[in-house]
Amino acid sequence: MRKSDFNYHLPEHLIAQKPLPDRVASRMLCVNKVTGELNDRQFIDFISLINENDLLVLNDTKVIPARLYGKKQTGGKVEILIERVLDEHHALAHVRASKSPKIDSIIELDNGLSCRVTGREEDLFCLEFNQQNNVLDLLDQIGHIPLPPYITRDDDKEDLTRYQTVFAKEAGAVAAPTAGLHFDQNTIDKLAEKGVKKAFVTLHVGSGTFRPVKVEDLSEHIMHKEYYSVSQATVDAVLQTRAAGGRVIAIGTTAVRALESASREGDITAGFGETNLFITPGYQFKSVDAMLTNFHLPESTLLMLISAFSGYEQVMQAYQHAIKQQYRFFSYGDAMFLS
Repeated sequence: MRKSDFNYHLPEHLIAQKPLPDRVASRMLCVNKVTGELNDRQFIDFISLINENDLLVLNDTKVIPARLYGKKQTGGKVEILIERVLDEHHALAHVRASKSPKIDSIIELDNGLSCRVTGREEDLFCLEFNQQNNVLDLLDQIGHIPLPPYITRDDDKEDLTRYQTVFAKEAGAVAAPTAGLHFDQNTIDKLAEKGVKKAFVTLHVGSGTFRPVKVEDLSEHIMHKEYYSVSQATVDAVLQTRAAGGRVIAIGTTAVRALESASREGDITAGFGETNLFITPGYQFKSVDAMLTNFHLPESTLLMLISAFSGYEQVMQAYQHAIKQQYRFFSYGDAMFLS
């Protein structure tokens, strides 16, 4: 298939700019990949659609306030988006400026803090932070929540909590695993009371998740790398669920990519590292039976992933249905349940 096969027209007013007042107030389009049936529901109905022998797999990554503003010593404005924290004092980042900063140049930040440009890795800059606080502490002091480019406003205090899942634990993402944003603690508790089990994976979502596919031939696309980790406890939960006839339900495409990255050799195995798994139609899923997801950008790798799961024609029809029914799209938008 080609990139243009995944294009669709989205009216701009359907791009959600703010979260709803209540996390669980979103709508949910249910897509049956076997029958092709579409059902318009509310997210709160998710509880009734999950069976007690099912397993929810959630991504516990935590969004870091990865956007920094500063200036070069010459006075030019600089915007930094941390892509990956390497260790306590080093990070890879996108740097926007009228002229790219030179190696060994200093970027002055807020609160008298600064960083030094030490090198380049392709389109990313290597930055060194020499303050007593480590990188994550510095970001907590002066960083901003890195809202996606299609949200056309500045971040505010509400985003500190709402662009974060209630189960976020492992700091490192620069974009939220958005399917998880629909859950509040009460919903998680009700699922547990029903007997539904849950397990966690970690996949630190990078800004590459918003990077457009530039080549028409999908076989030529180079997928961005993201750190993932799948524990033995999660592997055991997946195997036990499958053995008992339950479904493994991934909460979000990031959980899908973590599980399927851990299943590349066939059976799922515990492990961690970087994944550049690019899932397109024709891919055979090994560890995921159903998924909850949001609505994704045209021609995006995430739209290609869900088309691989539920079928290209069915997904594109579901998107046209969602547009007609005025669903809210993207990070702060509504949900889809693919089963």
